[in-house]
Amino acid sequence: MARSFVIKVPASSANIGPGYDVLGVALSLNLELEVTIDPSRDSETNSDSNNCRITYSEDSEGFSTVPLASDSNLITRTALYVLRCSNVRRFPSGTLIHIRNPIPLGRGLGSSGAAVVAGVMLGNEVGQLALSKQRMLDFCLMIERHPDNITAAMMGSFCGSFLRDLTPQELERREIPLAEVLPEPSGGEDTGLMPPLPPINIGQHVKYNWNPKIKCIAIIPQFELSTADSRSVLPKAYTTQDLVFNLQRLAVLTNALTLDPPDANLIYPAMQDRVHQPYRKILIPGLTDILQSVTPATHKGLMGICLSGAGPTILAPATENFEDIAQEIINRFAKHNVQCDWKLLDVAQDGATVEQL
Repeated sequence: MARSFVIKVPASSANIGPGYDVLGVALSLNLELEVTIDPSRDSETNSDSNNCRITYSEDSEGFSTVPLASDSNLITRTALYVLRCSNVRRFPSGTLIHIRNPIPLGRGLGSSGAAVVAGVMLGNEVGQLALSKQRMLDFCLMIERHPDNITAAMMGSFCGSFLRDLTPQELERREIPLAEVLPEPSGGEDTGLMPPLPPINIGQHVKYNWNPKIKCIAIIPQFELSTADSRSVLPKAYTTQDLVFNLQRLAVLTNALTLDPPDANLIYPAMQDRVHQPYRKILIPGLTDILQSVTPATHKGLMGICLSGAGPTILAPATENFEDIAQEIINRFAKHNVQCDWKLLDVAQDGATVEQL
C-alpha cells in the first residue's frame, strides 16, 4: 500500500554572540522532503541499488551539483545509516524523494545540519522505527558533531547544548562510513552495512523562551565559507580574560533574549564575543566594521548583531526597522565588493516535523 509524508527541517544559526559551540536558534527557512513509498512504482527506482529515486526542485540551493545517488547524497546516506542500525539494508521498494532546499549552502545557516536531521527523520519514518526525537538526536550527533546546529534544527526554538563525556566503552573505535564529512571510513573497523548503534543521550540541551517579538534578519553574502576553513583560523588556546568575557555575556544573553519588552541595552552588549568573531575577520571582508558600526544607537529596533555559525552570514535580531538594518549591512559589505541577499526569519518553535499525507 502506498504512503506519503512530508519532512520539514528548519535552518539554524549557531554560535549566537558569545555562545560559541553552545547556542543555536532554529529559523523559519525549511528544508522539505516530500516522500512517497509506492511499490507499484518500483520501476522508477530499481536503477538505484537502494530502491530510491531522488529529485530536487529547480529553485533548491545547489540544484545542479547535489548528488542524486542514494549512497552519495547526505540526506539519504544518513537515512541508510539509521536503517542499517536496525538491520534494514535499503529503502522500501518504490521510494521517491522530492527535495526542496532553500537553505544557502556553506553560509552559516546550518545547511548540513538540516540535511543530517532530515536524513535521520527519513530513516526513522521509512523504517517505521518509532524513535523519539531525543533518540534521533543521538543518531544525528554520530554524524554531525556540532550539537548547537543539530539540536536547534531537531528540537526547535533557542537552545543551549553540549556533548557529554563518553565512557571508554562508548568510545570504542568503530567506524561509521559517513561520520563527519568523510566519504569513506578513515580508519578502524569498517562496519559497512552493520554500523554500531549510537550511545544513548550523547547530547544534552535546554530550550530557552526566545521572545517572539524579536525576529532574525539574516544578511547572506554570496560566497561560501566552509566550517573547516573557518575553524582553521581560531587559536588553540585563549586567555582567561577572553574566556571570562564570553562566559559573563553568555550567562546574561540566554535570559535577556527571553525578556519582555526586549531590551537592546542589555542584549546588544551581551552579544559581544572574543572567542571566534575577531579571528574570522580575515575570511569575511567588512566583518569588523559591521559588528562595530551597526548598533541600536544607529538603527532603531536592532537588538544585537553577530556572525551566524561559521559565517559569512550576519545575524541581526531586531524588533522593527528590518529593511533599513539589512540595507545598512548590505551597503557595508558592498564597500568590500561583497554582494548579499537578506531574509527576515522567525524563530521556528517546533523544529523538525513529519506530516502524513
